[in-house]
Amino acid sequence: MSNQHENVNSLQAPTLRRTGLLHQIRRSKMAVAGLIVTVLLVFVALMAPVIAPADAKKTDLQAITLPPSREHVLGTDDLGRDIASRIIYGSRISLSVGIVAEAISLAIGLAIGAIAGYYGGWLDNALMRFTDVIFAFPTALFAIAVSAVFEERTVITLFLILGLIGWAGIARIVRGTVLTVKEQEFAEAARALGGRDARIILRHILPNCLAPVIVAASIGVAGNILTEAWLSFLGLGLEASVPSWGNMIRDGQQFITSKPWICFFPGLAIIITVLGFNLLGDGLRDILDPRLRGRQGAPGGP
Repeated sequence: MSNQHENVNSLQAPTLRRTGLLHQIRRSKMAVAGLIVTVLLVFVALMAPVIAPADAKKTDLQAITLPPSREHVLGTDDLGRDIASRIIYGSRISLSVGIVAEAISLAIGLAIGAIAGYYGGWLDNALMRFTDVIFAFPTALFAIAVSAVFEERTVITLFLILGLIGWAGIARIVRGTVLTVKEQEFAEAARALGGRDARIILRHILPNCLAPVIVAASIGVAGNILTEAWLSFLGLGLEASVPSWGNMIRDGQQFITSKPWICFFPGLAIIITVLGFNLLGDGLRDILDPRLRGRQGAPGGP
C-alpha cells in the first residue's frame, strides 16, 4: 500500500513542483514589469498614512482647483482636497476591492468548476447551464442590477457585487482543466485506492489546475479595479466622499477641459494599475503554460 501511495505522489510531482518559478519570472520581462508595478502599488497602499502629503478628506476652500505645485504636487480638486493624497488612499480601496472580490469569485468558481468537471453528467450540465445564464447578462447591466439591490454602498457591498459577477469565467476554466486532470494516472490511482471524492478533488485534482486559475485571477483583479472605477463614476459605487479613483474622475469631469489634472491623474493611476496586473497575468501565463515556456526556452530551434 505504501508503494502505491509513493507511485501516486511521483505521478503528481511533475505538475505540482514549481522550483524554478522565480527564475522563470526573472526571465519574463512582462512578468517582471507587472510584478514591479504590483509591489509598488501594495507598498503605497500599506504606507498611505506615512507617504500621503495631506489628509485625503480635508477640504480647503482657499485652495480650490489649484494646478500642480510644490505644495500640492498633483494639484487640488473642486473642494480643495489634495489630489495626490486622494490617489494614494484610493489605491487602498482599488487594491482591496480587486483582490477580495477576486477571492470571492475564485471560491465560487473553483467549487462550481471542480464539481461540474469531476462528476460530469446531469450535474455538469445543470451547473454549466447556470454559468451560461450568468454569461448571458452583459457585465455592466448585471453589475448595475446587483448594486441596485444593496441600499448602502460600502466596500463590503462592492466585494459582493464584483465577486458575484466574476466567478463564471473561473468556473469554466476550472471545469475544462478538471476534465483533463481527472483522467490522468495519479487521479485514477487515487480513486483505485479508495480515496473519497472530496479528498481526491482537494488533494490531487485542484492543485494541478492552479496554473490557468492563477493567470485568470491576476487579470481578474485588474478587471475588478476597472469595474469599481466605472461603477463609482456612474454613482453606483462607493459614497461620493470616499477617495476612490472612480469618484475622483466623476468629480472632475466638469473641469476636464479647463482643469484637466483633476481627472487626468486618477485616470493615469487606473491605467497603470490595470496595466500592471495585466502584464503580470500575461507573464505568468507564458511561464506556467508548458507550450509557451517551451517556445521561450528554445528561441533558436527549428
